[in-house]
Order: sequence, then structure tokens, then C-alpha cells
Amino acid sequence: MKNVRRLLLGSFFLAFLVPAHADDSGLIVTDWPGFDIEGLYAAYKEKWGDRPTYSFVTSDDDTFQKATSGFGADVSHPCAMMVPKYREAGLIEPWDISKIPEFKNIMPEFLNSSAIKDEKGVWIIPADWGATAIAYNTEKVPAEDVASLQVFTNPKYAGRITLPNAADDVWALAYLATGITDWTKVTEEQFNAAKDWLRKVHPGVRAYTSSGSELVQLMKSGEVLVSWSWPDGVALLRKENFPVGYQRTPKEGVTTWFCGLINLKNGKGSEEKAYDYVNSWIRQESAAALVNNVGYGHANAEGMKLIDPKILENAGLGPIDGPTLPQLPFDVALRDRQVAEFEKIKAGF
Repeated sequence: MKNVRRLLLGSFFLAFLVPAHADDSGLIVTDWPGFDIEGLYAAYKEKWGDRPTYSFVTSDDDTFQKATSGFGADVSHPCAMMVPKYREAGLIEPWDISKIPEFKNIMPEFLNSSAIKDEKGVWIIPADWGATAIAYNTEKVPAEDVASLQVFTNPKYAGRITLPNAADDVWALAYLATGITDWTKVTEEQFNAAKDWLRKVHPGVRAYTSSGSELVQLMKSGEVLVSWSWPDGVALLRKENFPVGYQRTPKEGVTTWFCGLINLKNGKGSEEKAYDYVNSWIRQESAAALVNNVGYGHANAEGMKLIDPKILENAGLGPIDGPTLPQLPFDVALRDRQVAEFEKIKAGF
């Protein structure tokens, strides 16, 4: 099984070294696998005859490295806490929202940060959102065991848990587990407590996953019983009728986030096509495609109103009745420190 998993992971990461498919060379988009669904770029394709060229990435930090390397993508899809880093590096420019008619329907709560929207303009167009919470095998894990985030330190599940290979989600988990719900005001003592908690958890981690499909394979094989998971893995497991639960109300809370589309300065393609792509992504009709295919919420409030609330609840996108740690933009130096510490922990140091 270990050799099979290495082969799968090797193939998975190889896919990120090159664009997934050479389509319309007039627009290059860096994104995670799975977001290249036609429902999101349908209006773009209708106008230009093809979809953009996609280059896939493994994480927000991988995406940032592509941007700093001069790769030449035109549009990228990072999460909100990365925006200050892009701005400080001078890699992005604000969008002209007069060219984005559906911007008026973007959920206003995503714009309540000067890093996102200020007097210079809108630096990221909110696109998708969700929560990272506890996915678990309901036939093997009793509900009371996932009532607390301390399930990740429970020796009963050592070697049978996964965490995302994403520093922000993992640090959000550690802060929540140590009593913090606002990472914009973290003290040195709180940072150290979260770091120590992650080091305690690490020996029991079976894998740090980079996609929902990895989680699906690990849970279906029985190797993993509990995961700190994005909604997409849960949605995929439920489509296959796997007995997966999604605990979004542990006593310490869960973390919420949104991601969006940024306009890269060093893009080599068409600015007109960049706007057409954004307009296709955030139109109301795209909401159902995103929810049904990826399992994430859509930032267009009117589009989300078109979806049956029962579908949203089943996808883990209903209201959360408990504490949350919103992954808002925060101090770049602290985030860089967290990323560096995460890499050390994964390496066993």
C-alpha cells in the first residue's frame, strides 16, 4: 500500500510541473486541480472558443513562487490571507470593478479588509469560500470523539489522521486547539503554544494531503479515519456513498476562509480575456457548478440563493453554530514564520 501511495503521489505532483492542457494561450490561469470545470469558464469559452490554459499548483505558497519566478500567468486563485504578500511584492494590480457587472452581488463580508479593498481599488475578486473542519469515518469513529479538536492528539487515532499540506489551515487548527480564534492578534506565547501543539500532533499524522482526491483514497482504503478537511474531499466521499461525517461544531471551533481571483502584473496574455474569465467565474450561474462539482461555496450571493438549502447543508456549506477562526489577511512576517515552522515540523524538527 505504501508503494501504491507513493506512485499515486508521484504522479499527482508531476502533474503540477506543466500546464494541464494547452488551450487558449491568450490567457494563463494558475489554479488547483478541479477548478478547471466548464461551469466556471463557460461564458469565456462561448466568447473565445476555448478555455484558458491552466497551470496547476499544490498550495498558495507554490502559486506565489510561480508569480515571483516570472512564470507569466495572467490570473491566479489564491486565498485572502495571501493578498498582502502579493501586494508587498508588487505582483498584482487592482481590478476595475466597472468591468465586472456581478461584483455588486459579491457577499459584502468578504470585502471588510483594507488588504482586499481600499482607496486604490479591489485587489482580489472573492470567488469561493468554505470551512476547514473534521471529516471522519462514521462507522469507525464515534461522534463524541470528534466533539473536540483534541481528537488529533488522541492516541487511538495515531497514524490514522491527515492534515492539509497547507500551512494556513494547519496553523488555524493549532490556534483553535489552543484557544485562539483571531490570528491577527497573536502573541509570542500563543504562537509557541500552537507550535508545540502541532509538534505533539505530527507523529500521528499519516499524510499531509494536497487535494480532496488524496483524502478520498486514504479514507476509502481504511488507512485514515480522521482528517482536518476542506469540503471538497467530503463532497467526493458522499458522492461515493462513503460513511463520512463532517463535524463543523467542535467545541473549540473551525476555520473559515475565502479565495479569489487576482490580476497579475507580469501576465503575458490579454487583459480583456482576464476580465472575461473573471466575469464567467463569478456570474450567478457558476454557483451551482462550483457547489456541485467542487463542494465549495460561491461568493455571488444571488447565485447561492438559487441553490437548494438542503444541498448546501449536505455539502457542509450551511451556517456554523459555533466559534470560528476566519482566515483574514494578517501580518506577512508572522505568516512567513508560520510557513517556515510548518516545514520544519513536517521534516521532523
